[in-house]
Amino acid sequence: MKKRRSFSVGDVLIYAGLAFMALTVLLPMMYVISSSLTPYIEILKNDGIVLFPKNPTLDGYKTFFEESNVYRALGITVFITVVGTTLQLLISVLMAYPLSRKDLPGRGFFTMMVFIPMVFTAGLIPTYLVVKEVKMLNSIWSMVIPGVVSSYNLMILKSFFQTMDVGYIEAARIDGASEWRTLFSILLPLSLPALCTVGLFGAVSYWNTYYAYVYYISDNNLATLQVLLKRVIASSESMLFEVDVEIPSMTLKMAAVVVTALPIMLVYPFLQKYFIQGVTLGGVKG
Repeated sequence: MKKRRSFSVGDVLIYAGLAFMALTVLLPMMYVISSSLTPYIEILKNDGIVLFPKNPTLDGYKTFFEESNVYRALGITVFITVVGTTLQLLISVLMAYPLSRKDLPGRGFFTMMVFIPMVFTAGLIPTYLVVKEVKMLNSIWSMVIPGVVSSYNLMILKSFFQTMDVGYIEAARIDGASEWRTLFSILLPLSLPALCTVGLFGAVSYWNTYYAYVYYISDNNLATLQVLLKRVIASSESMLFEVDVEIPSMTLKMAAVVVTALPIMLVYPFLQKYFIQGVTLGGVKG
């Protein structure tokens, strides 16, 4: 007969702390989602705070998708996210693998050159001047190329490659496999947790592209989804009473927030296992 596990005071405090942190995350999410579904009458009756609307409505989402540029902004954001994340993964892998090998000449120097930008950056003006000189202003690529190399993601992959058994590489060399074949056919399939971790970091960063548009773009047709969200919020606040005649401004704003955040929220649960494993293993060695 198994003994019942007894809970100490420390266990109770830990679970209480975890429950409190869970509530601090869940309650704001519930508020945003419920506000996006709350009809005008319930907004008035409850002074704008409703967690469980009695008569949910999709009017906020309908109004948001009636924006003339919403589908264009969605397409641009998807393009930036997919292309930017793919390029970031490819470049990070091609840089991290050589840096993880101890027999690379000048390995310490190159690693330092990667590490320095994590601590010191040139700043906004030099970056803007570089983007301008390469003729990328008012181009969709100005929201992709400047973020393609991430020192942080590169160091995660480098650390992960260092934790892998060198026997795989030696066996591949004995069988006559080239470095390219060793990397893409053997090491990358074994590096799925690290790749998912770096890919998720990159995808979230590109999906939330806002400041790159503000800095480098003046063409309204190249607005991303986050830029459109900012415009919807600003317009609903500047015309508060006019908007509230048809639909509560709060409902419209929260519907826009849900739409822009939902894709990442849907993807993360499928990558959570690899994400946690990748962060843990990637931090074993420096």
